[in-house]
Parts: sequence; C-alpha cells; structure tokens
Amino acid sequence: MRLSRAVEVQQAVKELIVSRRLAAGDPLPTETELMEELGASRNSVREALKALQAVGIVDIRHGFGMFVGRMSLNGLVDELAFHSRIRMHDDGPRQLGHLVEIREVLEAGLVERLIDLGDAADLSPVAEVMARMSAEAEVGVISPETDRLFHDVLYRPLGNPLVGQLLGAFWEVYHQLRDHLGTPDESPADLARRHRDIYTAVAARDRAAAVAAVHAHFEGVRNRLARLT
Repeated sequence: MRLSRAVEVQQAVKELIVSRRLAAGDPLPTETELMEELGASRNSVREALKALQAVGIVDIRHGFGMFVGRMSLNGLVDELAFHSRIRMHDDGPRQLGHLVEIREVLEAGLVERLIDLGDAADLSPVAEVMARMSAEAEVGVISPETDRLFHDVLYRPLGNPLVGQLLGAFWEVYHQLRDHLGTPDESPADLARRHRDIYTAVAARDRAAAVAAVHAHFEGVRNRLARLT
C-alpha cells in the first residue's frame, strides 16, 4: 500500500534531520526550501510538519522559523489522562492502578541505582526539599509541587533525563485525576514521613529500607484506588 505524500514527506524530514546530524534546537530548512528539496507541494509539506510538530519532532516558532524539537512526553501525558478519565467509571481505577504500579516498580529500582552511586550522589537538594515539605506539613498542606520536586531532585544525581520525564509524566496523569480518587488516607504529616523514610534510607545506603520505603510511599495511593474498585 502506497503511503500518502504527506506521510512520505514526514519520513523524508526525519531522514534529513538524522542524515545532517541535527540536534534538538537546530534550525530546519524553511517550508519553501523543503518543497524544493523534497519535490513536494506546499500542502503536503505543511501537513507533514504539523504531524511532526504534534509528536515533538519539529518545533515551529512563528516569526522565527522551524527547529528540531526537544523530546517531550506531553502527548503521552494527555493521552493517558484523557483515556483514564473517560474510563474512570468503567475500569479507570484499574488503568490508573497499572500506571501507579509501573511508577512504583521504577522508583524501587531507581533508589538502588542511587545508592550504588555512593558519595557521588549529592543529596543536599533533597534535604532542602524535605525541610520545605516538613514545614508545609506543619501547617496542614503539602503542595503538589513540593511532592513532585522531591522525586525530581532525588533521582537527579543519576544523570538520566528520561527518568525525570517519565516520572513527571506519571505524576501529571495522577495529578489530573486526583480529584476522582477521593480523600487521601494519609495526613500531611504522614506523607512527609513517608518521603523522609525514603530520603533517610538512601542517605544511609540501606537498600532494603529504601525499597521498603518506596513501596510504603505508594500504599496510600493503592488504598484510594482499592476503594474505587
């Protein structure tokens, strides 16, 4: 089956980026230049570029030009959140439970990798976030931003940008659906303690305690999902 001309142009633009060894943020040929180079109509080029923009391969900045896009999981987040919402009254809780399970398994493995780094892992930023979280817990509310920041800075020493993006994607989906999950079982003080247990175990390089603390951290979410099912 022959591909449509717009799909062919999409493939050609991707090959152009790879063959020229362009990196994220590098400028791309103009629309007119692509038409000439690929022998395609303006409509086919525009349709292809819009499709590539939707998946983050091309970044179109009106008035500035077109550039190689930066990797983003925004499309994944929107799709997961949307489908979980429309299925919330059917099997949405189960689907969300699958996402939470993946994140829990991921983080349980990540804390062990973090411990493997030894002294190379600078945990001082985590201590600062932990102090902020404790202060918020004392006044009765831990902000979602502080919760997310803890996990972000905790794994930053691993030097893997995909870790932050994946965890951020899972967090965004959960954050968008949190109002559907009912009242949290844990108090702000309990939530702060769960995070502190993870931090303390990692700082002490106690693998078993760190993994157990991660699983305990997700217990509250699992309980809320269990009530819905």
